[in-house]
Amino acid sequence: MMTSIEPLYDKQCTCLLCGTDFTTKKIRIKFVNVLNLDSDFSPTYADSNNPLFYYVHVCPACGFSFHEESTPKFSFNEKMLLIEKVCNQWTPRSFGSKRSLSDAITSYKLATYCATLREEKHVLIGGLYIRLAWIYRSILEKKQENRFLLLALQEYEASYMTGDYKGTIVSELKTMYLIGELARRTGQISKAIKYFSRVIEQQTNTVEPNIIHLAKESWSRIKEFPHT
Repeated sequence: MMTSIEPLYDKQCTCLLCGTDFTTKKIRIKFVNVLNLDSDFSPTYADSNNPLFYYVHVCPACGFSFHEESTPKFSFNEKMLLIEKVCNQWTPRSFGSKRSLSDAITSYKLATYCATLREEKHVLIGGLYIRLAWIYRSILEKKQENRFLLLALQEYEASYMTGDYKGTIVSELKTMYLIGELARRTGQISKAIKYFSRVIEQQTNTVEPNIIHLAKESWSRIKEFPHT
């Protein structure tokens, strides 16, 4: 008799802060069915198997919350601050089972708090905020979506200005595009046009033609629907 394979599996983790070993859930790739991507890369899934819900790892022992791209090492001051602000306030609980919408949202808020306390790279904090905005979009919570898009925009702008995207999977071109697109989505049209222009200027010497195409499409939306 064949055993059916479940979408969720246990991933072994070690807390970067306190060293506790724990398990968290992940969704097997074969069960992830993306229908389409929005212009800010937000995925729409065909069913309830949403990998975004399991992006953040939450240590059940100390509450420190992180993800695969989090910086693994801490300065002494970072560690002391996290112990004071997170660990000492934490009531042990597990996020290692199937997550509800509420669990997923809480995990992101914990992760952004931890990342901000330790002054992680702006591009990494922006990635957390934009994913949280996508989750709110999926349940049509426009006010909360817009709130976290604005926070993501601030972080991506800071990343572009400081260059801290270097060495990550987010390129300079994609950073500029995201600034433009998040500005467009939050009604900051002049800023959107400025950054889309910077992206399109790179069209003759880029290895990311898809980003150029997206920037042109979003600029066209501004021309067609200037007040949306």
